[in-house]
Amino acid sequence: MPLKFVQKVDRILNARDSLVCVGLDPDPALMPRPLRRLPPATQLDRFLDGIVAATYPHAAAYKMQLGAYLPYGPKAFGSLARIVKRIGPTRLRIFDLKANDIPNIMRLFREGIFRQFGFDAITVTPWLGWETLQPFLDDSAHGIFVVARSSNPGALDFQDIPTPRGPLWLAIVGEARRLAHAHGNVGVVIGATFSDAFRATRATLGNTIPILVPGIGAQGGSLATAVREGVDANGRALLVSASRSILYASQGGDWKKAAGVEAERLKVQINQLRAGLRTG
Repeated sequence: MPLKFVQKVDRILNARDSLVCVGLDPDPALMPRPLRRLPPATQLDRFLDGIVAATYPHAAAYKMQLGAYLPYGPKAFGSLARIVKRIGPTRLRIFDLKANDIPNIMRLFREGIFRQFGFDAITVTPWLGWETLQPFLDDSAHGIFVVARSSNPGALDFQDIPTPRGPLWLAIVGEARRLAHAHGNVGVVIGATFSDAFRATRATLGNTIPILVPGIGAQGGSLATAVREGVDANGRALLVSASRSILYASQGGDWKKAAGVEAERLKVQINQLRAGLRTG
């Protein structure tokens, strides 16, 4: 029987001894200087190849935001499919789309993202209702990360609305827990910029259900709080995503080396925090 997604996450995090998720979000305005004179498609491929090669020893996952590829035009979809294949199954490959639509459209997302592009997981929202996520729940080998507490300041506009189960974001976490236990392929997104959310989130989820954490690095979220209060009893079930702080660690000729150094630094820092939990 194939592994369920939450089992796959735990196996990869354990094997890699890393909780680092590299956000492969290319920005034409921030491209390293040595690449800027290349044609856009070549520029994108060289950048993706260089970042993946440099960070691969330190990463457990890669996350790709669709919006970062659209400025490169139609050829970017080929680049995206190629880099997903190059990364391979020993790291998690997450498509950051925050998708939500009627079930029939979500089924098409599922077929395209998982079958055609080869991703392992996708970010979604439950805004149109939990029934819209059913096409993904039917595929336990691939995962969904449900956005509960996003990292942007405007998250407060809706995610703190009170419900009988607490603020809306925590009610979403509670429902994600139920679905994860029923289907084995559900995690949540909790932004590091709201550090007070991690203790309640992990207490609600229990062990093994993964949390994807944006907001570290350029957005200034608390890494220490996210790790100390977000990991499960095994020191895993957490993916710390960093994009700009790794991708653009240097604009000079050694941009690949700089990205690798920053990814390694983040991995070491996270593992030191985890080690402190085991010895504390």
